[in-house]
Amino acid sequence: MAKAKVVFYCQECGYESPKWMGKCPGCNQWNSLVEEKISSNKSNRHALGSNDSNRRKKPQSINKVSSKEEARVTTRMGELNRVLGGGVVPGSLVLIGGDPGIGKSTLLLQLSSEIAHMNLSVLYISGEESEKQTKLRADRLAVSENELYIMAETNLEHVIDAIDSMNPSFVVIDSIQTVYHEAVTSAPGSVSQVRECTSALMKVAKTKGIPIFIVGHVTKEGAIAGPRLLEHMVDTVLYFEGERHHTFRILRSVKNRFGSTHEMGIFEMKEQGLVEVNNPSEIFLEERSQGVAGSTVVASLEGTRPMLVEIQALISPTQFGHSRRMATGLDHNRVPLLMAVLEKRAGLLLQNQDAYVKVAGGVKLDEPAIDLAVAISIASSFRDQPTRPDDVLIGEVGLTGEVRRVSRIEQRVQEAHKLGFKRIILPSKNLGGFTPPKGVELVGVDSVQEALKVSLD
Repeated sequence: MAKAKVVFYCQECGYESPKWMGKCPGCNQWNSLVEEKISSNKSNRHALGSNDSNRRKKPQSINKVSSKEEARVTTRMGELNRVLGGGVVPGSLVLIGGDPGIGKSTLLLQLSSEIAHMNLSVLYISGEESEKQTKLRADRLAVSENELYIMAETNLEHVIDAIDSMNPSFVVIDSIQTVYHEAVTSAPGSVSQVRECTSALMKVAKTKGIPIFIVGHVTKEGAIAGPRLLEHMVDTVLYFEGERHHTFRILRSVKNRFGSTHEMGIFEMKEQGLVEVNNPSEIFLEERSQGVAGSTVVASLEGTRPMLVEIQALISPTQFGHSRRMATGLDHNRVPLLMAVLEKRAGLLLQNQDAYVKVAGGVKLDEPAIDLAVAISIASSFRDQPTRPDDVLIGEVGLTGEVRRVSRIEQRVQEAHKLGFKRIILPSKNLGGFTPPKGVELVGVDSVQEALKVSLD
C-alpha cells in the first residue's frame, strides 16, 4: 500500500517543505510548520462546483471583451461604501479581518440587514454560532428582515448546495477558518483547508456573480491567519481596527481591485450596534486640552477624506543611559528622524531627552504631511511653550530641514475652516492656486526654523 505523502506547511506564510524545520525559511518564524497529509485522489480536488469545470474556454481578443462596468449595490452605510470604492461589486470576494471581539460579525450582520432591506436575498452562514445565537445578536441589533436567511454550517459542500438551491444576492461566511472541505484530510483552519475553501468560494462568486464576504481570523501580530496567498486570492481585503475597550472602530482597505486602497471608514460601537461617524475630525478633537505644551493639530488625508487629528508629544529628561523614543499611531522611526532634524537644523538639544509621541483618538497616520506637526509638538513640549489653539500645521519635513509640498492642500484647508481654525501653517510651495476661505490665514514656511518662529514665538 502506497504511503501517504506528508508535507509541512507554515501557518504564517504558507511555505511548503518536505520535512519539518524549526524555523520557517519564508518568514523566519519559529515552530510555525505543521504536518499535513496530501490526498492522492486527485479527482476529488476542486470537486465542488465541477459542473462547469469541463467547459473549456477559448482565448478571445481583448477588444471583443465587454468593458461595461456592472452596477454596484449601494447600501445606506456610507462609510462602508467609501471603503469598498462606491458599493458592493457583484461577483466580488471580500475578506474582512480583525481582532476577536472587534465587531466583524456585527458589521456584516448590519450590512446583511441593509441589503435585505433592499428586497435582495441574503444568506448569512455562521460556522461559530448556532442559529439561536445569531438570532439573539440580530435581536440586539434590531435586525428583522424577511429576506435575511441564516444558517449554521461548516461543511463546504452543504454551504455550496445551499447557495445553489437558494441563489441569494449576497453571502456571508463567518468565518473561513471554521469551514472544511471533505476532500482535504487536514483539520479546519489549516493552510490546505483555508486555501481549498477559499478557492471553491471564489469559483462560486465568479460563476454566479454573487458577492461573498468572508471573515478571517488574525494572528497575534495582527495579520490574517493562514498563508498570505489567501489575501492574493480575494478581490478586497479589509481590516477592522480599534481597541476593544474603546468605542471607535476603523475599517481600512489594504487591497481593493475595484477602488482605492487608501480609504478609511470610521464607526462607533454602541449598544444598538455600529454607528457611522460622519465627522471624525470633530470627535477626535472634542477632548483636546487648550493651552498645553506639546499639542498640535494636523490636517491628514485618508484616501479622499481630510481629517483633523491631534498629535501629542511629551519630552522629559532621560533617567537612564540611553534616551527612549516611543510612538503610538505613527511610524516609530519617524520620531528619532525628526528629532535629529530639530537638533541639527534648529539647535534643540534633544539627545538626552526621552520622547513620547501619540496620535490622539487611536488613529494611525502614515502620510508624510504630518511631519511638521510632529516636529512642532516635540519642540513645544521641549520648550514647555504651547502653540496657538487655532493653528493647524501641514507639511513634510526633509533631512535638510526644508518643509516640502503636500498634495490636495485645498481640501485640508476647507476641513480646518469648517471646524473653526483661523491660521494654517503650510509649505510655501502650496500657496497660490486656490482662494482660501474667509477668516483663514495661510502662513507659508520653507524650513523648520521658520515654522518654529511662526508657531512658538
